[in-house]
Amino acid sequence: MTLPIVAYGDPVLRKVGKDIPKDYPKLKELIANMWETMYKASGVGLAAPQVGLPIRLFLVDTSPFADDEDLTPEEQELLKNFKRVFINAKMGEETGDNWTFNEGCLSIPDIREDVSRKDTITITYQDEKFNTFTETYDGLLARVIQHEYDHIEGILFTDKLSSLKKRLLKGKLSNISKGKINVDYRMRFPALKKGR
Repeated sequence: MTLPIVAYGDPVLRKVGKDIPKDYPKLKELIANMWETMYKASGVGLAAPQVGLPIRLFLVDTSPFADDEDLTPEEQELLKNFKRVFINAKMGEETGDNWTFNEGCLSIPDIREDVSRKDTITITYQDEKFNTFTETYDGLLARVIQHEYDHIEGILFTDKLSSLKKRLLKGKLSNISKGKINVDYRMRFPALKKGR
């Protein structure tokens, strides 16, 4: 089932996610619905806060990036086959050089901006069977994971922009929160909630 994606301005996007237990209700169904929602919206990652749940869960599938001709064949192969569920993730080290890449977000449609992040990360997480892993990623893979990890920490990519950029985007962001935007996937807008 496709879930509505929560738009910029909803308080759930600012909450630090809570760890989830093995017996979290309908977890398998939630993960399946999140995959479906992400693919329907043409995303490469989706975090639980984006579907209204302040929990430490996000998904990543970097296969759409595998066709990038600037990548080595090894990088293309890695991105093509990387599909993973991250539960109760905790970021370890973020190292290497800062590099800039143009990011977007399903909760903030029609806004793309250059964001600077560290090149290499180490992250500890559990998969959907609650096996624990500590892994190191770099490049584009690290970037997608960092972006989704930020969501479970209540951080949006627009928070990483200069104050000037934020001021320039203020009107667009306000319109998104009010539902004044056309998207081809289901969204839930904070300003349109009942009682307002």
